[in-house]
Amino acid sequence: MSRGSAANPVRRLLATVLGCEAIVIALAVPVAVAVLDVDGATAGAVCGGLAVACLLLAGLLRFPWAVAAGTVLQVLIVATGFMVPAMFFLGVVFGALWGTAIWMGRKAGSVQPR
Repeated sequence: MSRGSAANPVRRLLATVLGCEAIVIALAVPVAVAVLDVDGATAGAVCGGLAVACLLLAGLLRFPWAVAAGTVLQVLIVATGFMVPAMFFLGVVFGALWGTAIWMGRKAGSVQPR
């Protein structure tokens, strides 16, 4: 195994944020359907699609563009608050974790600004 970006602790932290976020957004589907009466297909497509995108992006963080794509994904996850209001708060929390990881990476010189 190479000691490149896979061994980079900041990239691992970003991947961990995305992995945990995928779990949370996937768990928003039953909340949206059972509690908030959102159509199951809509909730599954939106939240399920974002959960899959989180997992795919976590594996693609070795590419420089993936950090910017992850930032866009954070905004989309906050926007799911229009479907499940608790996601406004949770999206902001994960966005703060994402931003903090990027900030720490830049401070340590591990993540290049784009």
